[in-house]
Amino acid sequence: MKKAFDNDKLSEEKLRKNKLSALKKTHQDPFQKNNYLRDTSIQNFINKFSELEKEAKKKSIAGRILTIRDLGNIIFATISDQTGNLQIILQKVELQSLFDDFKEIDLGDIIGVEGIAYLSKSGEFSLKVNSFTLLSKCLKPIPSNYYGFENIEERFRKRYLDLMVNQEKRQILIQRFHIVNGLRNYLNQKEFIEVETPVLVAEASGAQAKPFITYHNKLQRNFYLRIATEIPLKKLLVGGLEKVYEIGRIFRNEGIDARHNPEFTTVEIYQVYENSEYMMKLTENLFHFLAKEVIKKEEIKFNSHLINLQEKFHKMSMFEAIKEQTNIDFRQINKLEEALELAKKHHLKLEKFQTSIGQVILAFFEEYVEKKLIQPTFIYDYPLETSPLAKSRTDNKDIADRFELFIGGLEFANGYSELNDAVEQKKRFEEQIKQKKLGNEEIASFDQDFIESLEYGMPPAGGLGIGIDRLVMLLTGQDSIKEVIAFPQLKSKI
Repeated sequence: MKKAFDNDKLSEEKLRKNKLSALKKTHQDPFQKNNYLRDTSIQNFINKFSELEKEAKKKSIAGRILTIRDLGNIIFATISDQTGNLQIILQKVELQSLFDDFKEIDLGDIIGVEGIAYLSKSGEFSLKVNSFTLLSKCLKPIPSNYYGFENIEERFRKRYLDLMVNQEKRQILIQRFHIVNGLRNYLNQKEFIEVETPVLVAEASGAQAKPFITYHNKLQRNFYLRIATEIPLKKLLVGGLEKVYEIGRIFRNEGIDARHNPEFTTVEIYQVYENSEYMMKLTENLFHFLAKEVIKKEEIKFNSHLINLQEKFHKMSMFEAIKEQTNIDFRQINKLEEALELAKKHHLKLEKFQTSIGQVILAFFEEYVEKKLIQPTFIYDYPLETSPLAKSRTDNKDIADRFELFIGGLEFANGYSELNDAVEQKKRFEEQIKQKKLGNEEIASFDQDFIESLEYGMPPAGGLGIGIDRLVMLLTGQDSIKEVIAFPQLKSKI
C-alpha cells in the first residue's frame, strides 16, 4: 500500500515539474518574478471587509493556496498568508481564460491575486478574483489542510510544512514574539539594560547541567556552549552596571522530551542592592503583566489544569510543602542517618553524590511535591548545599535565600540573593567538585575567573532566571515545548 502511495506521490511531483517546464517554455517562469505589489494582508482585508465591500475597489493579496474546490462553473480556493486564511472565488462565466488558467494551479503554489471584497452565499468573507499571478511553483504535494500529518514527530521534523498548513501553529510563534517583546518592554521601562554575553565560554558554570563541548581550531582548545548567562552578568555588576538582563540561548547536553529541549531560551535579570524578596515580587508582577496586557487572558488551560494568573501567587516553605505531602518535618531532623533512613522507607532512590540532609530534602520535594504545585506557587527555604550561588538567609546559615516558581507542576523561575563573598563562593565550588568526583556529571566547572572578579567586590544583588520556552508554553496553553520552538531538536529516526 505504501509503495503505491509513494508512486502516486512521485507521479504528482512529475506532473508539477512538467507544468513548470511548460511555463518556462512560454516565458512565464514564476521564479523570474522578484516582487509582487500587494496592498493589504488577509487579516486587514477581513477587518475592513464592510468598508471594502462598499467601496468595491480592487485589492491585491498574496499567499499560498491551501485548498481548491472546482465546482464546474465556479472555483473556491483558500489562500493563506502570515495573518490568516481567506476564501477566493473565480467564476467561469465572467472570466473564461482566467478560470482555465487557474485550473493549472496546484495546492501549495504561491500566487498574487487582485479582486474585490465579496460576501459569499454562505456568508463567508471572500475575494472575487479579477486576475492572478503565479509567484512560486510548489513542486511537491503538501499535507492536507484538513488531515495534516499522520506522524506527529514528522510534523516537527518538517516544521515548515507544519506551519504552512496549520495557521494555529504559526499563531503560536507570533504570540511568542509578542510575549518576548512584552517582557523586554516591561524590563526596559524599569530601566534595566539589555546586554549580550558570550555563548562560547572557557568554563561551564552558572548552573548544574552537563555541557556541550566544542573545539576552537585557531586557539587549539576546547570551549563549552554556555549552560547559563549568570556568571558574565554578575561580572557586569562588578564592573558597575546596576540593572541588567539578557534574553539568550542556553545549551545543555541533556534529554529531549515534552518539557526539555537541549537548546532553549532564558531571561536572566540582575539588580544591585536588592534581594530575593524583591526578585519574587518582580517575577509575580511580570507574569501578571504578560497575562493581562500581552495575551489579555488571565485564566489559561495548561497541562490539563485551569491556571489562574490573576490572583496573588501562593508562597510556601519547602519544609511546609514536604510536610503537607508526606507528614515529615525536616526542620526537626538534623542527622544525615535519619534523613537517609526516611528516604529508604519512602523508596526514594538517591545518587551516590546525594550525601547531605539538604540533598535528601530536595529529593523528597522533587518526588512528592513538585508535580502537585498546580496554581502559581513560590517555594522558598532551599537547602544551602543545593544552591551554590545563593546567599544564606540572615537568620539561618543552612538555608538559601532563594525561591522557585512552580505552575502546573513545572518550574518556571529561579531567583535568589546573590552570593558576593569570594571566599565563601570558592568554598562552595570546592564542595561541588567533591560531588563531581562522586559521579554528579551536572556539576559546573570551578570558575576561578569568577572568583577573582568577586574579589574586586560585587554589590549585594538579587537575581532571577525564567525559562522563555516554558513561559510561552504556559501563556499559549501548550503542553509540549516543541510547539513553542520554531525548530525543536528531535531524536534520530533510527
